[in-house]
Amino acid sequence: MAGPGGAAMSLALLPGDFWIASGHQLCDRDGARLVATPDLWRAFLARPELVPPAEACATERALHAALLADPLRMADPTGLADPDAVENWQVFLAFRDRVAAQPTLEAAWAALYRAGVAGIPPIFLQMLTQLVVRAALEGVTDAHILRAGETLFRPQRVAITQGAMLLADQEVVDARAADGDLGPLGRLLTEAGAAPREVELDVISGTNAHDYFTRSDAHDMALDIAEGRDGQAALARALELFIAHVIGEAVRIAATPVIEDRNWTWHVGLDAEASRTANALWAGKQVKQAELARILWLGVLEFDNPARVLPRAKGRPVYLALAMDQAQIMRMKPQNLLTGLPLPEPGP
Repeated sequence: MAGPGGAAMSLALLPGDFWIASGHQLCDRDGARLVATPDLWRAFLARPELVPPAEACATERALHAALLADPLRMADPTGLADPDAVENWQVFLAFRDRVAAQPTLEAAWAALYRAGVAGIPPIFLQMLTQLVVRAALEGVTDAHILRAGETLFRPQRVAITQGAMLLADQEVVDARAADGDLGPLGRLLTEAGAAPREVELDVISGTNAHDYFTRSDAHDMALDIAEGRDGQAALARALELFIAHVIGEAVRIAATPVIEDRNWTWHVGLDAEASRTANALWAGKQVKQAELARILWLGVLEFDNPARVLPRAKGRPVYLALAMDQAQIMRMKPQNLLTGLPLPEPGP
Protein backbone atom coordinates (compact mmCIF):
# COMPACT_ATOMS: atom_id res chain seq x y z
CA MET A 1 0.00 0.00 0.00
CA ALA A 2 1.32 3.42 -0.90
CA GLY A 3 2.26 5.91 1.81
CA PRO A 4 3.30 9.56 1.53
CA GLY A 5 4.95 10.18 -1.78
CA GLY A 6 4.36 6.57 -2.79
CA ALA A 7 6.29 5.02 0.11
CA ALA A 8 5.19 1.53 1.11
CA MET A 9 2.96 0.95 4.15
CA SER A 10 2.22 -2.41 5.74
CA LEU A 11 -0.68 -3.50 7.92
CA ALA A 12 0.11 -6.09 10.59
CA LEU A 13 -2.25 -8.83 11.72
CA LEU A 14 -2.64 -8.45 15.46
CA PRO A 15 -3.99 -11.24 17.70
CA GLY A 16 -7.77 -11.34 17.34
CA ASP A 17 -7.75 -8.78 14.53
CA PHE A 18 -9.82 -9.25 11.39
CA TRP A 19 -10.54 -7.56 8.04
CA ILE A 20 -7.10 -5.97 7.85
CA ALA A 21 -7.69 -5.14 4.18
CA SER A 22 -10.50 -2.80 5.20
CA GLY A 23 -7.85 -0.29 6.26
CA HIS A 24 -9.24 0.18 9.75
CA GLN A 25 -5.70 0.33 11.14
CA LEU A 26 -5.18 3.43 9.01
CA CYS A 27 -7.94 5.32 10.84
CA ASP A 28 -7.83 7.45 13.93
CA ARG A 29 -10.41 6.94 16.66
CA ASP A 30 -12.95 9.26 18.22
CA GLY A 31 -14.09 7.02 21.03
CA ALA A 32 -15.42 3.90 19.32
CA ARG A 33 -15.86 5.64 15.98
CA LEU A 34 -13.45 5.92 13.08
CA VAL A 35 -11.89 9.08 11.69
CA ALA A 36 -10.41 9.15 8.19
CA THR A 37 -6.70 9.94 7.91
CA PRO A 38 -4.55 10.81 4.89
CA ASP A 39 -3.29 7.22 4.91
CA LEU A 40 -6.84 5.91 4.59
CA TRP A 41 -7.39 8.13 1.56
CA ARG A 42 -4.11 6.82 0.14
CA ALA A 43 -5.64 3.35 0.40
CA PHE A 44 -8.56 4.57 -1.72
CA LEU A 45 -6.13 6.14 -4.19
CA ALA A 46 -4.35 2.78 -4.50
CA ARG A 47 -7.50 1.20 -5.91
CA PRO A 48 -7.14 0.14 -9.56
CA GLU A 49 -10.07 2.39 -10.41
CA LEU A 50 -7.94 5.41 -9.48
CA VAL A 51 -4.38 4.41 -10.35
CA PRO A 52 -3.69 5.99 -13.76
CA PRO A 53 -3.38 3.40 -16.53
CA ALA A 54 -0.29 3.14 -18.72
CA GLU A 55 -1.90 5.29 -21.39
CA ALA A 56 -2.87 8.08 -18.97
CA CYS A 57 -1.64 11.57 -19.75
CA ALA A 58 1.14 13.17 -17.74
CA THR A 59 -1.36 15.54 -16.14
CA GLU A 60 -3.38 12.66 -14.70
CA ARG A 61 -0.26 10.96 -13.36
CA ALA A 62 0.78 14.23 -11.77
CA LEU A 63 -2.68 14.63 -10.22
CA HIS A 64 -2.52 11.15 -8.73
CA ALA A 65 0.98 11.75 -7.34
CA ALA A 66 -0.08 15.06 -5.83
CA LEU A 67 -3.07 13.45 -4.11
CA LEU A 68 -0.90 10.65 -2.74
CA ALA A 69 1.32 13.31 -1.19
CA ASP A 70 -1.63 15.31 0.15
CA PRO A 71 -4.91 13.34 -0.16
CA LEU A 72 -7.11 16.20 1.05
CA ARG A 73 -5.73 18.89 -1.23
CA MET A 74 -8.01 20.79 -3.58
CA ALA A 75 -7.83 19.32 -7.05
CA ASP A 76 -9.33 20.14 -10.44
CA PRO A 77 -9.26 17.26 -12.96
CA THR A 78 -10.94 19.19 -15.79
CA GLY A 79 -7.64 19.61 -17.62
CA LEU A 80 -7.12 15.88 -18.18
CA ALA A 81 -6.98 14.64 -21.75
CA ASP A 82 -9.43 11.76 -21.26
CA PRO A 83 -13.06 12.84 -20.59
CA ASP A 84 -13.72 9.53 -18.80
CA ALA A 85 -10.77 10.19 -16.50
CA VAL A 86 -12.15 13.66 -15.75
CA GLU A 87 -15.48 12.14 -14.73
CA ASN A 88 -13.85 9.41 -12.64
CA TRP A 89 -11.78 11.91 -10.69
CA GLN A 90 -14.72 14.25 -10.21
CA VAL A 91 -16.74 11.37 -8.75
CA PHE A 92 -13.96 10.36 -6.37
CA LEU A 93 -13.23 13.91 -5.24
CA ALA A 94 -16.93 14.58 -4.59
CA PHE A 95 -17.12 11.37 -2.53
CA ARG A 96 -13.96 12.30 -0.62
CA ASP A 97 -15.29 15.76 0.16
CA ARG A 98 -18.66 14.44 1.36
CA VAL A 99 -16.96 11.97 3.68
CA ALA A 100 -14.39 14.51 4.90
CA ALA A 101 -17.16 16.98 5.75
CA GLN A 102 -18.31 14.67 8.57
CA PRO A 103 -16.50 14.16 11.88
CA THR A 104 -16.40 10.35 11.66
CA LEU A 105 -16.81 7.64 9.03
CA GLU A 106 -19.99 6.51 10.76
CA ALA A 107 -21.46 10.00 10.48
CA ALA A 108 -20.36 10.14 6.84
CA TRP A 109 -21.96 6.77 6.07
CA ALA A 110 -25.25 7.89 7.60
CA ALA A 111 -25.16 11.28 5.90
CA LEU A 112 -24.46 9.75 2.50
CA TYR A 113 -27.37 7.33 2.66
CA ARG A 114 -29.78 9.89 4.06
CA ALA A 115 -28.91 12.41 1.34
CA GLY A 116 -28.58 9.89 -1.49
CA VAL A 117 -25.70 7.93 -2.97
CA ALA A 118 -26.57 8.20 -6.66
CA GLY A 119 -23.40 8.43 -8.71
CA ILE A 120 -21.07 7.04 -6.04
CA PRO A 121 -19.31 3.89 -7.28
CA PRO A 122 -20.46 0.79 -5.37
CA ILE A 123 -16.87 -0.14 -4.54
CA PHE A 124 -16.42 3.11 -2.56
CA LEU A 125 -19.65 2.50 -0.67
CA GLN A 126 -18.61 -1.09 0.01
CA MET A 127 -15.24 0.05 1.38
CA LEU A 128 -16.87 2.64 3.61
CA THR A 129 -19.53 0.20 4.84
CA GLN A 130 -16.90 -2.41 5.67
CA LEU A 131 -15.01 0.10 7.78
CA VAL A 132 -18.19 1.05 9.66
CA VAL A 133 -19.14 -2.59 10.25
CA ARG A 134 -15.56 -3.34 11.35
CA ALA A 135 -15.83 -0.63 13.99
CA ALA A 136 -19.23 -1.93 15.10
CA LEU A 137 -17.76 -5.40 15.66
CA GLU A 138 -14.61 -4.22 17.43
CA GLY A 139 -13.78 -6.62 20.26
CA VAL A 140 -16.03 -9.43 19.03
CA THR A 141 -14.33 -12.81 19.33
CA ASP A 142 -17.16 -15.03 18.07
CA ALA A 143 -16.19 -15.93 14.51
CA HIS A 144 -19.80 -16.71 13.56
CA ILE A 145 -20.81 -13.12 14.37
CA LEU A 146 -17.87 -11.73 12.40
CA ARG A 147 -18.70 -13.93 9.40
CA ALA A 148 -22.32 -12.79 9.66
CA GLY A 149 -21.04 -9.21 9.63
CA GLU A 150 -19.57 -9.79 6.17
CA THR A 151 -23.09 -10.04 4.79
CA LEU A 152 -23.63 -6.34 5.50
CA PHE A 153 -21.17 -5.33 2.81
CA ARG A 154 -20.48 -8.33 0.54
CA PRO A 155 -23.14 -10.08 -1.63
CA GLN A 156 -23.66 -13.75 -0.82
CA ARG A 157 -24.52 -16.74 -3.00
CA VAL A 158 -27.08 -18.98 -1.33
CA ALA A 159 -27.37 -22.77 -1.31
CA ILE A 160 -30.24 -24.52 0.48
CA THR A 161 -29.96 -28.28 0.96
CA GLN A 162 -30.49 -31.00 3.53
CA GLY A 163 -31.53 -28.61 6.27
CA ALA A 164 -28.66 -26.18 5.66
CA MET A 165 -28.98 -22.60 4.38
CA LEU A 166 -25.48 -21.69 3.31
CA LEU A 167 -24.19 -18.19 2.53
CA ALA A 168 -20.94 -18.05 0.58
CA ASP A 169 -19.21 -14.93 -0.68
CA GLN A 170 -20.37 -14.35 -4.27
CA GLU A 171 -17.08 -12.91 -5.47
CA VAL A 172 -15.09 -15.81 -4.00
CA VAL A 173 -17.45 -18.45 -5.37
CA ASP A 174 -17.39 -16.96 -8.86
CA ALA A 175 -13.60 -16.59 -8.87
CA ARG A 176 -12.97 -20.11 -7.65
CA ALA A 177 -15.50 -21.58 -10.04
CA ALA A 178 -13.71 -19.85 -12.91
CA ASP A 179 -10.39 -21.24 -11.68
CA GLY A 180 -11.75 -24.75 -11.32
CA ASP A 181 -11.02 -24.93 -7.59
CA LEU A 182 -13.12 -28.01 -6.81
CA GLY A 183 -14.80 -29.29 -3.67
CA PRO A 184 -18.00 -30.83 -2.32
CA LEU A 185 -19.65 -27.58 -1.23
CA GLY A 186 -19.11 -26.27 -4.73
CA ARG A 187 -21.69 -28.67 -6.13
CA LEU A 188 -24.37 -27.08 -3.97
CA LEU A 189 -23.33 -23.58 -4.94
CA THR A 190 -23.20 -24.59 -8.59
CA GLU A 191 -26.76 -25.81 -8.36
CA ALA A 192 -27.61 -22.47 -6.77
CA GLY A 193 -26.52 -20.69 -9.92
CA ALA A 194 -22.74 -20.43 -9.81
CA ALA A 195 -20.57 -21.15 -12.83
CA PRO A 196 -20.56 -24.84 -13.87
CA ARG A 197 -17.56 -25.79 -11.71
CA GLU A 198 -17.31 -27.00 -8.13
CA VAL A 199 -15.92 -24.71 -5.45
CA GLU A 200 -13.96 -25.64 -2.32
CA LEU A 201 -15.16 -23.69 0.72
CA ASP A 202 -15.37 -24.49 4.41
CA VAL A 203 -18.57 -23.97 6.39
CA ILE A 204 -17.64 -22.16 9.60
CA SER A 205 -18.23 -24.37 12.63
CA GLY A 206 -17.10 -24.91 16.19
CA THR A 207 -14.16 -26.95 14.99
CA ASN A 208 -12.72 -24.47 12.49
CA ALA A 209 -13.97 -21.10 13.81
CA HIS A 210 -10.50 -20.33 15.22
CA ASP A 211 -9.20 -20.23 11.65
CA TYR A 212 -11.42 -17.28 10.79
CA PHE A 213 -9.05 -14.60 12.04
CA THR A 214 -6.23 -15.60 9.71
CA ARG A 215 -8.65 -16.08 6.80
CA SER A 216 -11.04 -13.18 7.31
CA ASP A 217 -9.74 -11.13 4.39
CA ALA A 218 -10.10 -14.12 2.06
CA HIS A 219 -13.88 -14.23 2.70
CA ASP A 220 -13.68 -17.96 1.97
CA MET A 221 -15.76 -19.45 4.81
CA ALA A 222 -19.46 -20.15 4.33
CA LEU A 223 -22.09 -19.48 7.01
CA ASP A 224 -25.13 -21.66 7.77
CA ILE A 225 -28.09 -19.49 8.82
CA ALA A 226 -30.68 -22.28 8.89
CA GLU A 227 -33.04 -22.47 11.86
CA GLY A 228 -31.23 -23.57 14.99
CA ARG A 229 -27.74 -23.14 13.51
CA ASP A 230 -25.15 -20.82 15.02
CA GLY A 231 -25.26 -18.55 11.99
CA GLN A 232 -28.93 -17.73 12.49
CA ALA A 233 -28.36 -16.18 15.90
CA ALA A 234 -25.01 -14.71 14.84
CA LEU A 235 -26.75 -12.64 12.17
CA ALA A 236 -29.05 -11.21 14.84
CA ARG A 237 -26.07 -10.32 17.04
CA ALA A 238 -24.23 -8.64 14.16
CA LEU A 239 -27.28 -6.52 13.37
CA GLU A 240 -27.69 -5.55 17.04
CA LEU A 241 -24.10 -4.36 17.23
CA PHE A 242 -24.37 -2.46 13.93
CA ILE A 243 -27.54 -0.65 15.03
CA ALA A 244 -26.05 0.25 18.40
CA HIS A 245 -22.85 1.56 16.83
CA VAL A 246 -24.18 3.47 13.83
CA ILE A 247 -27.67 4.51 14.87
CA GLY A 248 -27.02 4.67 18.60
CA GLU A 249 -29.98 2.54 19.64
CA ALA A 250 -29.73 -0.49 21.91
CA VAL A 251 -31.95 -3.24 20.52
CA ARG A 252 -32.57 -6.94 21.00
CA ILE A 253 -33.10 -9.11 17.93
CA ALA A 254 -34.29 -12.70 17.94
CA ALA A 255 -34.49 -14.85 14.84
CA THR A 256 -37.93 -16.30 14.18
CA PRO A 257 -39.12 -18.93 11.68
CA VAL A 258 -42.40 -17.14 10.84
CA ILE A 259 -44.30 -13.91 11.46
CA GLU A 260 -47.76 -14.56 12.91
CA ASP A 261 -49.04 -11.22 14.12
CA ARG A 262 -52.49 -9.85 13.39
CA ASN A 263 -51.31 -6.47 14.65
CA TRP A 264 -48.19 -6.39 12.46
CA THR A 265 -47.27 -2.72 12.61
CA TRP A 266 -43.72 -2.17 11.35
CA HIS A 267 -41.13 -4.06 9.34
CA VAL A 268 -37.82 -3.44 7.61
CA GLY A 269 -36.72 -5.38 4.55
CA LEU A 270 -32.96 -5.81 4.70
CA ASP A 271 -32.69 -6.02 0.90
CA ALA A 272 -34.76 -5.13 -2.14
CA GLU A 273 -36.35 -8.58 -2.51
CA ALA A 274 -37.36 -8.84 1.16
CA SER A 275 -38.73 -5.29 1.09
CA ARG A 276 -41.02 -6.09 -1.85
CA THR A 277 -42.28 -9.31 -0.30
CA ALA A 278 -42.77 -7.91 3.21
CA ASN A 279 -44.55 -4.81 1.87
CA ALA A 280 -46.94 -6.99 -0.11
CA LEU A 281 -47.71 -9.25 2.86
CA TRP A 282 -48.25 -6.29 5.16
CA ALA A 283 -50.68 -4.80 2.64
CA GLY A 284 -52.64 -8.06 2.56
CA LYS A 285 -51.71 -8.93 -1.01
CA GLN A 286 -51.30 -12.44 -2.35
CA VAL A 287 -47.63 -13.39 -2.70
CA LYS A 288 -46.46 -16.24 -4.89
CA GLN A 289 -44.98 -19.23 -3.12
CA ALA A 290 -41.78 -18.85 -5.13
CA GLU A 291 -41.32 -15.36 -3.70
CA LEU A 292 -42.03 -16.51 -0.15
CA ALA A 293 -39.46 -19.27 -0.60
CA ARG A 294 -36.76 -16.66 -1.20
CA ILE A 295 -37.05 -15.40 2.38
CA LEU A 296 -33.89 -16.59 4.13
CA TRP A 297 -34.12 -15.10 7.60
CA LEU A 298 -36.69 -13.34 9.77
CA GLY A 299 -36.04 -11.41 12.95
CA VAL A 300 -38.00 -9.70 15.70
CA LEU A 301 -36.46 -6.44 16.92
CA GLU A 302 -37.34 -4.71 20.20
CA PHE A 303 -35.91 -1.42 21.49
CA ASP A 304 -34.36 -1.20 24.92
CA ASN A 305 -35.68 2.38 25.16
CA PRO A 306 -39.28 2.36 23.88
CA ALA A 307 -39.55 6.10 24.54
CA ARG A 308 -37.44 6.71 21.43
CA VAL A 309 -39.86 4.85 19.15
CA LEU A 310 -42.41 6.65 16.99
CA PRO A 311 -45.92 6.56 18.54
CA ARG A 312 -47.36 4.27 15.88
CA ALA A 313 -44.84 1.51 16.62
CA LYS A 314 -44.34 2.07 20.36
CA GLY A 315 -44.67 -1.16 22.29
CA ARG A 316 -44.82 -3.22 19.11
CA PRO A 317 -42.11 -5.47 17.64
CA VAL A 318 -40.32 -4.52 14.45
CA TYR A 319 -39.97 -7.40 12.03
CA LEU A 320 -36.85 -7.81 9.91
CA ALA A 321 -36.67 -9.84 6.70
CA LEU A 322 -33.76 -10.94 4.55
CA ALA A 323 -34.16 -12.62 1.17
CA MET A 324 -32.33 -13.79 -1.93
CA ASP A 325 -33.20 -12.87 -5.50
CA GLN A 326 -34.15 -15.22 -8.34
CA ALA A 327 -30.47 -15.94 -9.02
CA GLN A 328 -30.08 -16.94 -5.34
CA ILE A 329 -27.91 -13.95 -4.53
CA MET A 330 -28.45 -12.10 -1.27
CA ARG A 331 -27.49 -8.41 -1.23
CA MET A 332 -28.09 -6.90 2.18
CA LYS A 333 -28.72 -3.16 2.42
CA PRO A 334 -27.87 -2.14 5.99
CA GLN A 335 -28.84 1.41 5.07
CA ASN A 336 -32.46 0.21 5.23
CA LEU A 337 -32.03 0.03 9.01
CA LEU A 338 -30.87 3.64 9.04
CA THR A 339 -33.90 4.91 7.16
CA GLY A 340 -36.49 2.25 7.98
CA LEU A 341 -36.60 1.83 11.75
CA PRO A 342 -39.44 3.64 13.58
CA LEU A 343 -37.24 6.37 15.00
CA PRO A 344 -37.50 10.16 14.73
CA GLU A 345 -35.45 11.82 12.04
CA PRO A 346 -32.13 13.13 13.36
CA GLY A 347 -31.80 16.84 13.84
CA PRO A 348 -29.70 19.12 11.62
